[in-house]
Amino acid sequence: MSFPTETDTISANLEETINIIRSLIGENDDLAVRRFNVFGKYSAAMIYYQNMVDQTIINTDVLKPFMYLPSYLEGRSIELHEMKDILIGSSLYHSEGRLENKLAVIVDSLQRGETFVAVDGLEDAFLVGTRNIEKRAIDQPATEQVIRGSRDGFIELLGTNIALIRYRLQTPDLRVKTMTIGSRTKSKIAVCYMEGICNPDLVQEVHKRLSSIGDDAILDSGYLEQYIEDNHFTPFPQVQYTERPDKVVANLLEGRVALLVDGSPLVLIVPVVFSQFYQTVEDYTERFLLMSAIRLARLIALIFSLIFPSLYVAIISFNPELIPTEFAVAVAGGRAGVPFPAIVEVLLIEISMEVLREATIRLPQQVGGALSIVGVLVIGQAAVAAGFSSPITVVIVALTTIGSFATPAYNVALALRLLRFPLIILAGIFGLYGVMIGLIFIANHLLSLKSFGVPYLSPLVPGNFQGMKDMIIRGPIWWMKRRPPLLFPLDNIRLGGKAKEALQSPPGDALDPMEQLEKKER
Repeated sequence: MSFPTETDTISANLEETINIIRSLIGENDDLAVRRFNVFGKYSAAMIYYQNMVDQTIINTDVLKPFMYLPSYLEGRSIELHEMKDILIGSSLYHSEGRLENKLAVIVDSLQRGETFVAVDGLEDAFLVGTRNIEKRAIDQPATEQVIRGSRDGFIELLGTNIALIRYRLQTPDLRVKTMTIGSRTKSKIAVCYMEGICNPDLVQEVHKRLSSIGDDAILDSGYLEQYIEDNHFTPFPQVQYTERPDKVVANLLEGRVALLVDGSPLVLIVPVVFSQFYQTVEDYTERFLLMSAIRLARLIALIFSLIFPSLYVAIISFNPELIPTEFAVAVAGGRAGVPFPAIVEVLLIEISMEVLREATIRLPQQVGGALSIVGVLVIGQAAVAAGFSSPITVVIVALTTIGSFATPAYNVALALRLLRFPLIILAGIFGLYGVMIGLIFIANHLLSLKSFGVPYLSPLVPGNFQGMKDMIIRGPIWWMKRRPPLLFPLDNIRLGGKAKEALQSPPGDALDPMEQLEKKER
């Protein structure tokens, strides 16, 4: 039987309704059809998926009150035309109960774990929210661990994730709009933003892009990301994902939009700029002087992970005079027995490192750690001893790999790992000129990117002094009194005058014990 249209309704005949539902859903061993009598008089049936519901709720809140007449109606004969109002108003003990007669809505609700109850003679049926899916406990995010910060992370259930956001953002300005995407998976998407802060044009653009998705399956937020990004042919991500509720709340307060997908623990944040990908939550929980130095080190590691191997190839192959004489002699001695040119040697070691890294990720956890140690120590040493590589090349590739690990965002680290290879090839052909040509192409590409209309390199290009306070270094919190202007927020002020004065006042003056003693004596 074809899927029902929006106008198809159930029948008042109970048996006919059961047959229609079964023909639409098909034969399933986990589909339960429980027949009973309402108030001991009218035939009824309850339909639900056994493994998706809470049996206790069904027994105590639905089945029992439907079978027994309310105490205030005892001794009275209940007519059929009164049945609907009495059941929904007096008998049903569940807050998520409603009347429905459209077949399409009923079938979708059954797939989501709701319970369907039909009474013979009634043209409307009852849908009760009895869904109970087994879920993992809220735990520390595995991809974004911090020393100082919260330890809870998103899980797969959409309702729990929304609750984690509301727990931190207890304001009536928080808006959560849901929609369904995927003709077969019927994936539930939640769009979260702050009313009065987020630009309405941004919210409208997000809804427009989500509404244009025509896929039959959205299994994870990663599917959603690939549909809504501006440029599909770039290695750089234009949507940020995170498992941390505090990070999502911080972005919502800046005027961004968060997208949650039922079944995915990763929340998408739009729009995004490049500087966000080397920032962490811990940058804002520690003092700004310390975290500014660490962020700068992180940025240097990010740049090194991109250009270090290509610089090595260019200098060794074309410009060895740029390095000190003693070091050049040591490098030449190490490469004396290597039969390959520098470009081939570096490419071989880089490819081997990528294979080892991928094998470490895909293998079981108990084996993966041992493989990484074996790969770095044994295979690297064996390659040097066999003459396939020089010691300096292994050191360069190892430092590059460590630099990519220091990049907080995995998708950006992956993009830089990909771009290393064309830079190495350009360096092997044109030397330092090739490296510069490659970097110019990358810079031009970054300048051309946008995320929901926001320039990717903001606030550097176009320049904005307020945004630069939190780009390379992390300025003091009281410096950043305005929200990022690149988002065009409705409420631009984040730090008011009184709060700023309180933060900048000399600490401890009001509680100085000597001053308090002098005041008391006077």
